[in-house]
Amino acid sequence: KKKKKQKKKHKRRSREQSENSGYDSDTIYPSDLIKQQESAIVRQGQQQPLPQGSFTWIDDLQALPDFPFFIDKKADPANWEYKSLYRGDIARYKRKGNSSLGLNPKTQHITWADSTSEKKKSAKVPDRYFAKACRLLLSAEGFPVLPCAEGPNRGLPSPSVGFIPISECSAEAVGSDAAPAWINPLGIYDASTSLWLQGKGQPEQDKSQAGNPLAQTALAAKVEEFNRKLRENPGDAQTWMEFVRFQDELTNRPNPFTVTESESERGKKSLKVTLEKKIAILDRAIESNAGSVELKLARLELCKELWEPSTLLKEWKKLVFLHPNNTELWKQYLLFSQSQFSTFTVSKVNSIYGKCLTTLSAVHDGCMVSHPSLPGTEEALLAIFLQQCQFLRQTGHSEKAVSLFQAILDFTFFKPDSVKDMTTRQQVEFFEPFWDCGEPRVGERGARGWMSWMRQQERGGWLIPNEPDDDDEDLEDDTEVKDKTLPKWQIWLDVEASRETRHWLPWRPDKSKGQSEEDCEDPDRQVLFDDIGSSMIRLLSPELRFQLLCSFLQFLDIPGERSYSSPFWSVALDHRSILDGGSEAAERPLTSVHLNHVGVSPIGHMTTLDGAKKYSGLCKQGEEFVHNVFEQMMPLFAPEEKSLLSLYWLQYEKLKVIKCLLNKNKKRLKWQGKRSKKLAKKLLKEPENRNSLALWREFAHTEWLIGNTDDSRKVFDTAIATGLGQGLQSADLCELCLLYAQLEVEAMDGAAVVGAGSPAVYILTKLAEGGSYTGYSGQLPPVSILKARKVYENAFVSLLTEVEKVADGSVCAGWPMRVVGLVGCFALFQYLTVGIEAANHVYRQAVQMMSEVWTEESPNAWTGPSALEKLTLMQAELLRFHTRAHVFPLGPLRDSLTAALRLFPGSHSLWKLYVQVENKCHNASRARRFFASVAKSTRSVVPQLFAIHAEQRRKELVDAVQRADFGDVHSTIPENGLSNRIRVLFEHAVESDNGTHCPLLWRLYMHFLVSQGDADRSRGIFYRALQHIPWVKGLYMDAVAHFPERVQEYMDLMTEKELRLRVPMEEVDVLLED
Repeated sequence: KKKKKQKKKHKRRSREQSENSGYDSDTIYPSDLIKQQESAIVRQGQQQPLPQGSFTWIDDLQALPDFPFFIDKKADPANWEYKSLYRGDIARYKRKGNSSLGLNPKTQHITWADSTSEKKKSAKVPDRYFAKACRLLLSAEGFPVLPCAEGPNRGLPSPSVGFIPISECSAEAVGSDAAPAWINPLGIYDASTSLWLQGKGQPEQDKSQAGNPLAQTALAAKVEEFNRKLRENPGDAQTWMEFVRFQDELTNRPNPFTVTESESERGKKSLKVTLEKKIAILDRAIESNAGSVELKLARLELCKELWEPSTLLKEWKKLVFLHPNNTELWKQYLLFSQSQFSTFTVSKVNSIYGKCLTTLSAVHDGCMVSHPSLPGTEEALLAIFLQQCQFLRQTGHSEKAVSLFQAILDFTFFKPDSVKDMTTRQQVEFFEPFWDCGEPRVGERGARGWMSWMRQQERGGWLIPNEPDDDDEDLEDDTEVKDKTLPKWQIWLDVEASRETRHWLPWRPDKSKGQSEEDCEDPDRQVLFDDIGSSMIRLLSPELRFQLLCSFLQFLDIPGERSYSSPFWSVALDHRSILDGGSEAAERPLTSVHLNHVGVSPIGHMTTLDGAKKYSGLCKQGEEFVHNVFEQMMPLFAPEEKSLLSLYWLQYEKLKVIKCLLNKNKKRLKWQGKRSKKLAKKLLKEPENRNSLALWREFAHTEWLIGNTDDSRKVFDTAIATGLGQGLQSADLCELCLLYAQLEVEAMDGAAVVGAGSPAVYILTKLAEGGSYTGYSGQLPPVSILKARKVYENAFVSLLTEVEKVADGSVCAGWPMRVVGLVGCFALFQYLTVGIEAANHVYRQAVQMMSEVWTEESPNAWTGPSALEKLTLMQAELLRFHTRAHVFPLGPLRDSLTAALRLFPGSHSLWKLYVQVENKCHNASRARRFFASVAKSTRSVVPQLFAIHAEQRRKELVDAVQRADFGDVHSTIPENGLSNRIRVLFEHAVESDNGTHCPLLWRLYMHFLVSQGDADRSRGIFYRALQHIPWVKGLYMDAVAHFPERVQEYMDLMTEKELRLRVPMEEVDVLLED
């Protein structure tokens, strides 16, 4: 190619030379010289091309050449492949008109192919409801129509007119404000222009009306009203709080104090600006109310979004230092401390709990002269102490939680008389030697108590006799790894849960075996006095002392009257048993109300959300510990309280029997039945329990559950014959007969239960008659049934009369339980002899009367479900039982449940029934509206939990139909975005005040996303949950189960936050090698 180019250049040069030589021979004219000069200039311009291989913009050239264009000889293959040039290489232009230059418009015409004119003429599509312009209309208030008020009926439209007419202005009104003729001779100026030409300004009234439209006047009036109230009474803290909440409404709307439209748009403040405005208002409020804790708490809550955690912590410390006697402030401070992920460690938060209890104890004792004790301080002390125990349990430090209960029981019930008059701090100093001496504590074998130890120390001490120990823990260690083929993370979860089950008791050296503290393999199982000493409190009220013991028993999974439905206890909800229970209700439709699930994991049951225990109860050492607690504590109480503790013990045994039934474990059921019968007979032999009908009821019910129905009937008949002389005035007798009748009705299993021949009717009739009682022998005469109904009616009327006197205080203390027992028996009797309408009428009358005297209890109340709640639950159970076997509308059942849930939004049992009823309906909108209305009216997180549970149940039903393996099956229930709805419900729940610190909500949310296959989003939810509940060990275990590839990262995080890690991963490797 190079040779060819050289030949071409040579030929070109020779041709030019020949031409030049020709010119030399020919005659040269002046015009030829001029042409040669011009062509040379053109060639010089062409010889100065742009850089080869590229192009340059003219603006980038320093010196503009005379001929700035060149011919691009390089071919573009894209022009061959496509039908047109690249649109970037075509110059854009706008054509004005449809004509062209050089054409005769009369004879010539051009038709353009584009359709730009048609597009411009096309009508604009109206905005849909979700467009931004339409959404802005939702937040704008409507303009009120104000007709003229002249005359009595002026401005009112006639019936024939379909619109409100607008009256025209009169001539007089126009002439009064009209400008002179010389100013506006043609009448083309408006009023403001005419005033300007006259040198006048617009009136103030007109300015205000022009600047502020009617839609914004209401907001401006509210602001002015708030300013006036706060100026006149700056010490009103509630008005300040309302003004702060009003800022949200003001932010979501255009600012009523702006003049132009652009300023109105800028008035929609960002979240940060709104927070700063609220904080500024609260700062002004605190200046006028220096002692208002509510305002300071609201300020700190808002500052959480703006300040650093360290700055926020300093402000909290300053606030509790200024108000050390405010218990609500301490609760909020404790919740803040344990929910700050960046500064959270278990030891730090535990020390804050100790400081809180020590300070409040000093206030309660009167040692802090500057701050007197406020009402309810003693109850708050117990509540904070229980919150600390739940905190330690959730972090995995079960040994410390149990030791705290052991110490407080010794400190409260076995206190020597010589130290009772001292302050709490001085008593703790005397208590420390007893704790460190190694003596057995409450729940341990041979425990005698602090008082006995001090007396014996004064006499010279005692020696602990060597007792044989039947426990052999070494046998259980060999079975920790049951299947070595499982993944390593699964083995770690199993071993961790196994050790949590067996090692929740604190380790103590066994002196009979010559053990010392150095023999403990896991030092964290030992609890020192420094870990618990600062948390000792002094309880003087007998009721609170008894509630302390009941709370400890419930901590050990023993049923009790105390519930966790209060918003204060949402941080303790971490077990899904609060939502489950459908199988129990299906098998026992009338008596399932006796099974109480509180939603709090018992001690020793720390595992993943799906890793539920196969049976209820504790390990072998735990069962012995529970037995010792009852044996050691029951002699310290009055006969009534001793009978109640015995009742709780029997209910615990019954709960284990029910768990065995649900798991269909016949071998364990037989063994558990023998233990429960042995314990019941032992308790009934006690002098104070022989006539306790409640204990006889639990014993007979346990026999019935085991399957010994004949023995159970004998026990029931014996108990009724013993207490029948008390009649309908005895609440225990009514509840005994009611349970007996309900079991007989359930045993009929679809047979005819209505009529005089039913055993249930016989039982309830004999209860009303009184006198002697014998077992069921056959059909009753109709006269007996009529007499029994008359007795029930008279007793019911007299009881309602007594309820009306409650406000006067002239009724005995046990009247609520009498109402529950009598109404339950009367309603069931009416159902069996008359019908469901008569029974429902009895319940409606009782509920209406009880609602008039019922008062909502405080959040820290230690009582169980109220009598009104029990009545509504019994009514719903009876209606649901009837709808299972008969054709009956769901309206009465739904109405009773909705009315009850508005009164008791934290009732787990009522919500379970409501979800079961609404799940049968195809239309879910009614239930969704009800869930939303109840959730807005209460601070409890329970309605939100069950709203999510209801949607999940509905989704399971839809998935079961759509994925059914029956061939061509077409779903009749559309999905309708249930997954998105459930996700939105979760988001609303975890963003609420109490839901953000609820462990169960976060764990369910993460589990739901994993079940949907969205692992990345679920992992993000886990890290979000850590910012609010970093102390929950179960959350980390769920993360290990869902994301096993990051197990080491999660274990390192648990170690950093000082959560209890019983099995390091290195120990798992050792167990696998063995």
